[in-house]
Amino acid sequence: MANTMTAKVTGLIPMAFAADLQRSVDFYKLLGTEVRGSLRNSSGELQWVDLVCEQAQLMFSRASHPVIPSQQAVLFYLYSPDLIALREHLLASGVKVSPITYPDYMPKGEIRVEDPDGYVLLIGQAG
Repeated sequence: MANTMTAKVTGLIPMAFAADLQRSVDFYKLLGTEVRGSLRNSSGELQWVDLVCEQAQLMFSRASHPVIPSQQAVLFYLYSPDLIALREHLLASGVKVSPITYPDYMPKGEIRVEDPDGYVLLIGQAG
């Protein structure tokens, strides 16, 4: 049985897709953000970036398809102090949850969930 004290999320960071990450970084720097983290592919192109400014935080990931402003898609990235307990809690509650994966940007583990409206929630292991 999941521990209900740890079966919760403790952080939320919006993540949007962008056609040109460097262009997005340059624009958001105009608003005062700084790059806290980034990943590049083998060609040196930005694939993901984490921008912060005081309490504001936003992630961008390189779009695999053309970005159409009228059809912007956003997913929400959340963190949990106990990803295994949270996943068990969600499954026990009848929520469809992916297996835990370990992508390069979240080596401690990540799950994928969709909310009732179809928004994608990626939840990573905090800490």
